[in-house]
Amino acid sequence: MTAASPPSVDACSSTARRRIVRSCLFVASNFIFSLVALSGGDAAERQALWQVVRACVADYQTTGASFPCLAVNLSDGIDRGSVVLRPPFGAPDTILAPTRKVVGVEDPWLQSPAAPNYFAAALRASAFVKKPDGSAPKLDEVALAVNSRFTRSQDQLHIHIGCASPRVREALPALAASMKIGEWARVHSLVPGSELWGIRAGRSNFDQLEPFRLVARRFAIENSDLNRFMVFVIGTQVANRDELVLLVADDSRQAQSGPFSAEEVVDPGCL
Repeated sequence: MTAASPPSVDACSSTARRRIVRSCLFVASNFIFSLVALSGGDAAERQALWQVVRACVADYQTTGASFPCLAVNLSDGIDRGSVVLRPPFGAPDTILAPTRKVVGVEDPWLQSPAAPNYFAAALRASAFVKKPDGSAPKLDEVALAVNSRFTRSQDQLHIHIGCASPRVREALPALAASMKIGEWARVHSLVPGSELWGIRAGRSNFDQLEPFRLVARRFAIENSDLNRFMVFVIGTQVANRDELVLLVADDSRQAQSGPFSAEEVVDPGCL
């Protein structure tokens, strides 16, 4: 009987390298996630999410796994890729972030023809969001949000993915029905103390709908600094048809109650 050959040195080295990488990523990612959760605005802390993204990409390129993220998509290269992740503690906040450095809503890359539609990727990633019954939200329940420079805690673009808050979900169908497709309009009474503009897409997908570019075209003349803007995309129904509505808030023009955050529009737990 022939004895089995021992694994080659190269195979052992490869296995050992993968184990070391995974161990280092485990320790580093937990530390970084802690920084994200506890971020108080310090310059280094505001880069914590970017370090998590880099850890996910490194793991994916080394082992084929997405840890500590839920998913890594590099099918179009790192410059056009994205990750989906959720902190291991705290609110069940599912987010999508680019795999290239993109500061936020004001980043010039988002206006480049080469930039992917990150909102379209975030809509696909809504499958990772789970309602209390374990199912993923339907399109007319989904809400996506990007905070402004003044309401975000991280200087890496990230789209919050969840369900529309009960107030928004109840009020939006009637508001959307009153809006003309493709025309910007003031949106009143959706979020108390807010000043919103909205545009009805008239479709349930992101064909010819690139939120960051639409916002820049509509507001860049009056507001050259886009970092003040919060951007939301919410699914709803008009005449029993699924549609998407784009909403925009300018933090510099909010009422005396002050700017609101994504959490007032997006419920990450879909409760």
